[in-house]
Amino acid sequence: MRAVIEIDHVTKRFGDFVAVNDATFEIGEGEFFSMLGPSGCGKTTTLRMIAGFEQPTQGAIRLEGVDVSRVPPYKRNVNTVFQQYALFPHMSVWDNVAFGPRSRKVPKVETARRVDELLEVVRLTEFAKRRPAQLSGGQQQRVALARALVNFPKALLLDEPLGALDLKLRQVMQFELKRIQREVGITFIYVTHDQEEALTMSDRIAVMNAGDVEQIGTPTSIYDAPETVFVAGFIGQANLWPGRVVNRDGAHAVVVAAGAELLAECRTFDARPSADVTLMVRPERVMVSLDEPAAELSRMRATVRDLTFQGPLVRLTMATPAEEPVVANVGHDADLPLLRPGDPVWVSWSRDAACVLPPADVPLTAAELIEEG
Repeated sequence: MRAVIEIDHVTKRFGDFVAVNDATFEIGEGEFFSMLGPSGCGKTTTLRMIAGFEQPTQGAIRLEGVDVSRVPPYKRNVNTVFQQYALFPHMSVWDNVAFGPRSRKVPKVETARRVDELLEVVRLTEFAKRRPAQLSGGQQQRVALARALVNFPKALLLDEPLGALDLKLRQVMQFELKRIQREVGITFIYVTHDQEEALTMSDRIAVMNAGDVEQIGTPTSIYDAPETVFVAGFIGQANLWPGRVVNRDGAHAVVVAAGAELLAECRTFDARPSADVTLMVRPERVMVSLDEPAAELSRMRATVRDLTFQGPLVRLTMATPAEEPVVANVGHDADLPLLRPGDPVWVSWSRDAACVLPPADVPLTAAELIEEG
């Protein structure tokens, strides 16, 4: 797809602090692109540089091939939606959306056509005469979206716009945002620290950590084949154990981790025999049984430590004989008796469920890594 925005070796410093470190990536036309990471990782600073509210210390930002690194925000064909929607309280919904075209002296007929069209897209036609104070939080957010889209920007920048909404409404608005983006066909660049939001809505995700872009990919590729321990622990939940490669056969490896020899795939890290690595298994891929699993599975003995009911599943926290923690998400249809802390069990998974990653940059314990997820 054609690149709408290019981030070319961009670094942003505030004094001695490096907020963004040599970021390089492209965002395509019509793409829903998310920047995901914890607070202070540089995602909002990157968004503000795209919008023009900050200037890069080094590097270039190009919009449709034109360097806009030093171009002021009002001269860039992008719009931003913030967590605080800043709607005009004295104007109706219709007039709020019409504000942009009117400011640009768009003819009245064309303004009316655009506003009516956008209100239909965001499903607010029947609320056109209401004031913002008469709307719910989700409705106000859709007004802000329509107002930002009505001038047909090349990209819409969204800085955690769902952060002020309650959980149920956030989940509804995730699907609404994706629907609106597909209907209007404009590039959305979305900043969030919420993994669920990013996985639900995005075509691609850039995972950021301490100013660095750790990995860019589709939600599926980042979840199933993370490139670093940070990405594995930040995207969803993960069992992460330090280990060492014993043997390597093509894309598969035998790894000593958690006190056992385990089979795993080398998807993103070219681990060699004797190399220190991290072994990752997602909790939903871990099977728990009372009987010894089949020989072709990776398997370990474990002892139940805790059980947590989480609606559609039960989160089992266990420990291996080597005192390494193991977490499994077990559905209610699992053929298991009522387990209690202290019960002995077997844990197992197929070879394709385990992934070999580089060793952790920071020597966290496995328990800390699981908790971060």
